[in-house]
Amino acid sequence: MILPFLLTLGAGLATGIGSAVAFFAKHTNKRLLSFSLGLSGGVMVYVSFVELFAQADAALSEVWTGRMGQFLTVAAFFAGILLIGIIDRIVPSVENPHEAHRVEEMKRRPHNPKLMRMGLVTALAIAIHNFPEGIATFTAAMDNRTLGVAIAVAIAIHNIPEGIAVSVPVFYATGSRKKAFLLSLLSGLAEPVGALLAWAVLMPFMTPTLMGCVLAGVAGIMVFISIDELLPAAREYGEAHTAIYGVVSGMALMAVSLLMLK
Repeated sequence: MILPFLLTLGAGLATGIGSAVAFFAKHTNKRLLSFSLGLSGGVMVYVSFVELFAQADAALSEVWTGRMGQFLTVAAFFAGILLIGIIDRIVPSVENPHEAHRVEEMKRRPHNPKLMRMGLVTALAIAIHNFPEGIATFTAAMDNRTLGVAIAVAIAIHNIPEGIAVSVPVFYATGSRKKAFLLSLLSGLAEPVGALLAWAVLMPFMTPTLMGCVLAGVAGIMVFISIDELLPAAREYGEAHTAIYGVVSGMALMAVSLLMLK
């Protein structure tokens, strides 16, 4: 479990990269960020439908005869979407953790203590979102390390703007880069916590049926994240076509990588 856990930890700590970008970059490279988010979304969508869903369907069809295996695959896929959708509804919508922020905002320094609440709620919201992402990365890596690496990289890319989203309001509130960086980093630690929970709760009871359902559920979670978070954020940071180029490039990159590694 060491490699899957390290992959999950690295993906979660990418929020700290977002903080570092906010503190040390002079200007936001909107086209690069938009392309990167689109790339991450393309990787996650391709992996979800081409690999995870297909593997889940194959695993469940071996255990369950007739159409029952296909039914379980589809049910688990939408159960994953439902899970992340419920979490998304629980998170306060006023302090949207996926609202695009730019590093230029760090130059404005009207430090306002009232903004601390926004930073804390944003950090909590991102931590809640990161929890199922940690489960997704860990379980995928346990089943297939190549997929685990791809998913970890994709989630790490999408965690970078989340780090900016936490750092900006906390810096406004406190004037402390250190506090903003640490709070951003802590919000990303929810992902390895999710990985540990998956290992402690799921692994002792793991069967081919449960693994198939988990893989299908992970596919649903990642599709929702891509559609609800990554692609809208990519369009907001840059031009629409830049985001689409990123999506297509992410799919192509993942397709070539999987063909070469099989």
